[in-house]
Amino acid sequence: MSNLNNLYRQAILEEANHPRHKGKLENESVKVELRNPTCGDVITLTALIEDNKIKDIAFDGYGCTISQSSASIMTNEVLNKDFDTIKNMVLSFSDMITKEVKPDRKVLGEAIILEGVKQFPARIKCAMLSWKAIYQLIEKYEGKGEKND
Repeated sequence: MSNLNNLYRQAILEEANHPRHKGKLENESVKVELRNPTCGDVITLTALIEDNKIKDIAFDGYGCTISQSSASIMTNEVLNKDFDTIKNMVLSFSDMITKEVKPDRKVLGEAIILEGVKQFPARIKCAMLSWKAIYQLIEKYEGKGEKND
């Protein structure tokens, strides 16, 4: 069991310490800001959208390791996917971490976050933060029907 804990810690720290798509986009179609209810950190998610697909995305903010890891995984997973697919991913991920539903596929990133939430149940909000942000970003884009400044 100790080896499993060490593997988990190494993997989740690797995701958190090397976040992909970090920062802000120069050319963006829409952005949202959310406050992490656990630590109070404000995060910003910006995306470039073309043909109802995320063509580029950036996550800016800090927080706990689980929050950073989840953001790193999310920003990589949603690229070039249509809005319905992304919304289904968010709902699936939410079910997985809040209801302990087993993932349909073996994705290391999802397993890392799931294991982290099992060890620290208070971090469910942290793990869901970036996923909640992408859902809100899509809703905002669809609701406006136009580009934001």
